[in-house]
Amino acid sequence: MQRDIVFIFTIVLALLFNFLDGYVASSSLVATIIGSRALGPRQALLLASVSEFIGPLLFGAAVAGTIGRDFVETSELTLITVLAMLIGAVVWLLVTYRLGLPVSPSHSLVGGIIGATVAASGWEAIHPAGLIKIVTSLIAAPMVGLISGWFFMHLVLFLARGASPRISRSFSRAQIATSTLLALSQGSNDAQKTMGVIMMALVITGGEADFRIPVWVLLACAITIALGVASGGSRTIRTLASKFFHVRLVHGFATQTVAATVVLLAGILGAPVSASQVVSSALVGVGVAERLSKIRWEVFTNILLAWVLTIPAAGFVAAAAYVLLSRFA
Repeated sequence: MQRDIVFIFTIVLALLFNFLDGYVASSSLVATIIGSRALGPRQALLLASVSEFIGPLLFGAAVAGTIGRDFVETSELTLITVLAMLIGAVVWLLVTYRLGLPVSPSHSLVGGIIGATVAASGWEAIHPAGLIKIVTSLIAAPMVGLISGWFFMHLVLFLARGASPRISRSFSRAQIATSTLLALSQGSNDAQKTMGVIMMALVITGGEADFRIPVWVLLACAITIALGVASGGSRTIRTLASKFFHVRLVHGFATQTVAATVVLLAGILGAPVSASQVVSSALVGVGVAERLSKIRWEVFTNILLAWVLTIPAAGFVAAAAYVLLSRFA
C-alpha cells in the first residue's frame, strides 16, 4: 500500500515538473515574438502551447532513453530515489522562477537525478558515458546557439541589405513559422525528459519490463507541458524580451530560427538540452552581431550565474530530500 502511494505521488510530481517546465519554457518560446510585436501575448502563447502538445508526439523518444536508461543504473534505485530527484528539480525551479531568472528545467532535473542517485547508491550508480553525454549537451548547446546566432544574423543582414522597410512584414510572417518549429522541438525535447523519469519509476515497480513508453505516459506529458506553456511565465518573458536589448522583428526571426534548429537536432540525436539556454544564447549572439555594446551584459551575467548554480543546488536539495524520505520509508 505504501509503495502504491509513493508511486502515485511520484507520477503526480513528475507531471507537476513537466507543467512547470512548460510554464518556465513559455518565456523562451514567445519572448522574442512578443518583444518584436510580431504577435500579441495571447496569440503567441496559444500557438506555442498547441505546438508543445504536438511536439512530443512527432519526434520519437531518444532523449527519454538518455535520461531514463543511459544516465543511471535503474536497478540500483528505488521509488524513493526517483521521488527525491523530482523534489530537487521542482523546488529549485520554483526558487529560481521566484527570482525571475530563465532557469533551465533541464539543469534542475539533471541536478536532481545526480543528487538523489549519489545519496542513495553512490557514484557507482551513475553511468559515466551517459553523464558525459548529458553534461556535454547542456554546455555545448548554448555555445552553438550563441555562435550560430552571430553568424546567422550577419547572413540575414547581408541578404537583406538594400531592402525596403516592407521586409519587416516578411520577418513578422516568418516568425510564426519559426516560433512554431521552436515550440515543436522544445516540446519534444523537454517532455521526453519527464517521460524518462516516469519510465524509471515504471521499470522499478515492474510496470514495464523494457523502455517502451506507454501511450498514457506520452499523452500525459504532452498535455501537461502544453498546459504549462499556455499558463505563461511573465517574469522571464520580460527578461528575455526587453532586458537584453530592444528586440526587433529581424532579431526575433534570427533567434528563433537558430534556437529551433539547435534544439531539434539535439532531440534527434538524443541530447537533452535547455531551450531557454539556447534561446538566450542565440539572442545574445544576434545582438552582438550588430554591436557588442548592444547587450546589457549584467543581465546575461545573472542568467549565467543561475545556470552554473542550478545543477549543484538542485542536486543538494534532492540529496537532502532522499535522506529525509528514506527515514520514513
